[in-house]
Amino acid sequence: MINSVSYPSLYQVNTRVRLRQLSNQLNRPATLNDIPDTELDEWVNLGFNWIYFLGVWETGLLGRNVSRSHPGWRREYEELLSDLQEDDICGSCFAITRYRVSELLGGNEALLRLRKRLQQRGLKLMLDFVPNHTALDCPWVEEHPDFYIQGTLSDLEQEPLNYVQIPLAGKNPVFAHGRDPYFPGWPDTLQLNYHNPAVLKAMLAELLKVAQLCDGVRCDMAMLILPEIFQRTWGMTSELFWPEAIHQVRKQHQDFVFMAEVYWNMESRLQQQGFDFTYDKKLYDRLIGQQTDLVLEHLWADVNYQSKLVRFLENHDEPRAASTFSPSVHQAAAILTYLCPGLRFFHEGQLQGWAKKISVHLGRSLEQLTDPNLASFYHQLLACLRLPVVQSGNWQLLNYKPAWTENWTWKNFTAFTWQGDEKRLLIVVNYSAYPSQCYLQLSFDDLQNRTCQLKDLMSEASYERQGNELLSSGLYLDLPAWGYHVFDLTI
Repeated sequence: MINSVSYPSLYQVNTRVRLRQLSNQLNRPATLNDIPDTELDEWVNLGFNWIYFLGVWETGLLGRNVSRSHPGWRREYEELLSDLQEDDICGSCFAITRYRVSELLGGNEALLRLRKRLQQRGLKLMLDFVPNHTALDCPWVEEHPDFYIQGTLSDLEQEPLNYVQIPLAGKNPVFAHGRDPYFPGWPDTLQLNYHNPAVLKAMLAELLKVAQLCDGVRCDMAMLILPEIFQRTWGMTSELFWPEAIHQVRKQHQDFVFMAEVYWNMESRLQQQGFDFTYDKKLYDRLIGQQTDLVLEHLWADVNYQSKLVRFLENHDEPRAASTFSPSVHQAAAILTYLCPGLRFFHEGQLQGWAKKISVHLGRSLEQLTDPNLASFYHQLLACLRLPVVQSGNWQLLNYKPAWTENWTWKNFTAFTWQGDEKRLLIVVNYSAYPSQCYLQLSFDDLQNRTCQLKDLMSEASYERQGNELLSSGLYLDLPAWGYHVFDLTI
């Protein structure tokens, strides 16, 4: 698929925050030109295939003003920054006025230079595309007000969180805020009207412009513009956007990649419409809930479907993994998340164990301490993910059985293998708060009459077992709570 890697790894950078850090170091405003080559080289050394730069597009004054005045959002900023200044609040990077790189970041020209430097190192560039809404002060609001869902004064009076009045040419029309059907509107956005065919055409044109600047897009809340969701939210019909849009982009950029932020069991639907990868929120939620049986059930899904899932433990929308999971649960969850097939999504600061989430409305963050234990863990895990067998091998979930009668703890295990031409990995996780035992059933015919070496790539553990015993009785496992092994199995 991508550089002959079936299951790539992606690293998300909070662009505005990173450039603020560089500005402080350089004592002048930094742009994308100033991201050092050493940083790009480090991403290569860590094994990443994609770099996702969050928040590069132009945003407007109206969105920034909403971000600064919204009481709930300000509380979030103040919890992060005790010395919060108004200039720290630059507005949501998802309230986009136009798909041009902000001049504060160096404009399109700086992005293209950065992309070239990434390409020289074999790295792909991913950017955001927001199909559902625009900023309050997008030029379309004046030029094409019919591109938006409009309401009445009665709508504004009855649903003040979902509508806003905007002065235009001596008039004061009411517009709907962008939203999903389950929550109030985002007050710094306006909802695009996909009932209007001109909107589909205009958004395709924007997408084609974006595709000239990067190698793939993360499509924000991609399911919101599906006809059934749009109908449920707004009571209006609409035509499909994604299949034709993806087709048109790939006519010009054959290998362009589409990643969907998607929820509500719509993942398969969007894969069928052409998306290369779709968010796997279900696995994330089940790991948080410590629902071992449901985690295993999820991993029994068709491998072709799972191969297109985006596996993550945190991102700009979710809380920090280090604050969500205890250290031992965090590691077990990461083994299950990132050693399964799919795209492996890592968030800036995750590898260091940062515990404070940074709002997408902010352009500055506080300095966060590195957790040395988590940093060491992720260093080892990324080394595993760099192995060709994990990037492009064959993955298979394994069965197991009780260690002895009436021992129910065997149900706490999840186990699977990666097999390639020259390597075989065996991964086992006890995703529970109890010591657990089981026999793992192996079906590798070449183990017969051979001595097997089991070397754990995540620890110093190493074992020798007889192949005939493994084939007849299975591999006996006795793991502590949240214990795991990533065995390199050789004969």
